[in-house]
Amino acid sequence: MKALLHSRLLISGVLLATGFLNNLPAAWAQAPAEVRGTVQSADGAAIEFATVTLHRAADSLVVKTEFSDAKGAFQFERAAGGRYLVSAAQVGFERRWSAAFSVAGAPVALPVLALATSAATQLKEVQVTGQKPIYERLADRTVVNVENSALAAGNTSLDVLRRAPGVTVDGSDNLALRGRQGLLVLIDGKRQPMTGTELADYLRALPADQLSTIELITNPPAKYDAQGGAGIIAINLKKDQRLGTNGTTNLSYGRGRFNRYVGGLTLNHRQKALTINGAYNYSERTSLNQLTIHRDFYNLTGGGRELTSTTDQDNFLPNVQRSHSWRAGLDYNLSARTTIGAVVSGLDSRNEADGTNVTVLRDQQRGGVQTYNSTNYRAGHSPNAAANLNLRHAFADSLGEREMTLDLDYAGYRLSRNQLLQTFQVGESMTSSSSDQRGRLAIQSAKLDYTHPLSKQLGLEMGLKASLVTADNDLRFYTDGQLNPSRSNRFRYDENINAGYLSLSYNQPRLTLQAGLRGEQTNALGRQDRQLEYPDFTRHYFQLFPSASLKRTLSDKHELSLALSRRIDRPSYSQLNPFREIIDKTTFGSGNPSLLPQTSYNLNLTHTFRQQYSLGLGYSLISDPLIGVVQPETDSTVLSTTRNLRRQHYYSLTLTAPVEITKWWKTYTNVVGFYTRFEGELAGTALNRGGLSVELSSNHSLVLGKSWSAELNATYQSRQVYAFLTQRSTAEISMAVQKTFWSRRGTLKLNVSDLFYTQPARATSRYDNYVEDFYQRRDSRAATLSFSYRFGNDKLAPTRRRQTGAEDEKRRAG
Repeated sequence: MKALLHSRLLISGVLLATGFLNNLPAAWAQAPAEVRGTVQSADGAAIEFATVTLHRAADSLVVKTEFSDAKGAFQFERAAGGRYLVSAAQVGFERRWSAAFSVAGAPVALPVLALATSAATQLKEVQVTGQKPIYERLADRTVVNVENSALAAGNTSLDVLRRAPGVTVDGSDNLALRGRQGLLVLIDGKRQPMTGTELADYLRALPADQLSTIELITNPPAKYDAQGGAGIIAINLKKDQRLGTNGTTNLSYGRGRFNRYVGGLTLNHRQKALTINGAYNYSERTSLNQLTIHRDFYNLTGGGRELTSTTDQDNFLPNVQRSHSWRAGLDYNLSARTTIGAVVSGLDSRNEADGTNVTVLRDQQRGGVQTYNSTNYRAGHSPNAAANLNLRHAFADSLGEREMTLDLDYAGYRLSRNQLLQTFQVGESMTSSSSDQRGRLAIQSAKLDYTHPLSKQLGLEMGLKASLVTADNDLRFYTDGQLNPSRSNRFRYDENINAGYLSLSYNQPRLTLQAGLRGEQTNALGRQDRQLEYPDFTRHYFQLFPSASLKRTLSDKHELSLALSRRIDRPSYSQLNPFREIIDKTTFGSGNPSLLPQTSYNLNLTHTFRQQYSLGLGYSLISDPLIGVVQPETDSTVLSTTRNLRRQHYYSLTLTAPVEITKWWKTYTNVVGFYTRFEGELAGTALNRGGLSVELSSNHSLVLGKSWSAELNATYQSRQVYAFLTQRSTAEISMAVQKTFWSRRGTLKLNVSDLFYTQPARATSRYDNYVEDFYQRRDSRAATLSFSYRFGNDKLAPTRRRQTGAEDEKRRAG
């Protein structure tokens, strides 16, 4: 009944929004039409693979980009009615602009665009007229062009993500977008099977030199899996778009408190109907995590509470991570309209940490003091590999192209994790606790998508998907070298999700409407060799996820958009795993098989000014929010786990302002103000608490000369309340400079991250019977020098982005 009520409210919101439509200008009725033309050199020879761009005549805003074919011909399908310009450019030629023209329903044939040879080319030198900005704000997402950023060189994917507009990473390695957790993370269309620290470790193992773009999608349509209430982070790896045989090699060295090395190679061969590409990268990083914790434990009495004990901890944990990442793929054009492709990829990561822990326990009632000194050795090995087979076929008809895509995916993950904790206490013999964990995970999925234009304004998309996940984790726990059956366990988890979606879109020159509905059926089974406190469980449920969006252009300067959706966040496989992990003498970690998925209703209203500046209002109502907590277990020990609260309210105000201060200085500033409030109960503590926070990111790109450029990035996060946790403000300033040479084939970059060392995190968890303060310092300040070199043919060719089907499950498998 509750879901039905919210669905009706969702539909009512869309109907209310269509009140904008009462007085549509007659110009809106102009039908779209194709725009075509030809690009030639000054002597009349066809220019293949020229970049041809469609601009709005009013302000030269880019609308669409295409490439010319072997005969120099180009074509823009279904350009909306209005006034336009077209520009054409190619390496070695000067950019040429067409005269302004109108589109009003009839096809437009432009005069030949004749490109003059660049004088800079005659001098054996390429004149650079511009490049993509590092940050771009599109209708439904923000795009970070990582390969244009000097700050990315030699760093990790997590480092780059941390600086993206609206993205934060807390002390427990949880990703948040605009202050909300519950994100879907894709890498080349495949969702990663991890959350929290495991996902962060994966992103630390993936060098940023391999990244092309990061897309921050806040309002995904029905085509995307319903997972990810806060939105989607789509990471796209580099794919060389040059013809012939070519490649890029990169090498970097960084130094914080320890050394960091990254080296890699990409190769590409593109000829006629066949494209083959591959990449390999090696990374070795030594990092440091220092954590200081103070805990107060209370005994609740009728008139208040009484302090019973305190603990103080100092943790010092250096970590060495070595990773090998690789990828190989091919695309083959069976015909002009049919393409088959395959991709195999993998990441083999090894972690080794050897740290120390000093813990002091004080009994306030008896006056006793105990001191523990521990050594904590951890070693992990997590190889994984994935394969994708895909088919794309386009059908031609009078309305445009119908298209069908099919994806078959398989991914296998393995985990080997060992831990040895040895504790020494004055006057007592040494005690040791060790564990040996082995895990396997297999993900299989099949996905079929189909697009069909019903008319020149109306389009249909629909699709089906089925996925199967099997996970098996075996933990053997030892006390003083002897197997401890009461602490050992085996957990097996099987999950099947079947989904289908239907989406309709309606497009007019100044109006776009989209409505979709996705249905997902979930079947899950969890089994343990030992029942412990949680029994085996089975879950079967079906849910509907409606979505709708409206965008109306009010004038050349003003545009409004409204988006509504219902989404879900299922617990990750590691969050469900009940294995009990020893973190230190007084801290334990465990999953929770009793977790329920959290669901959310989301509404966003955005005003865009001059196609650049945007102001957005958002609201989300989240039921059964999944919260990572550190809760008391006894009068001296705590448990780190995940729990469901009852409800969460989220309100946000987002401002985006890209500003070109001068021709050589461009800025992109993003400000998010949000208020979030949680309701629920945990560990005997009732919660009805919220707080206001502000997040700021500002990026500055500077062109210092013919081959010199620089970049400055600043981020700030104010005090934030998150359920029982209050985190103090943090900030970071990073800067970089780069120099290109050898006709831009070689690039040398130097960057410094966290220049003033303002990333350390301070936070407090507060319950009625327990208060924890922690101070965490990572090795975040470092300088990195990197070199990259491009070799082979420099002629560009268009590519198609590959999307794969094993998406939602791969994020949750960790």
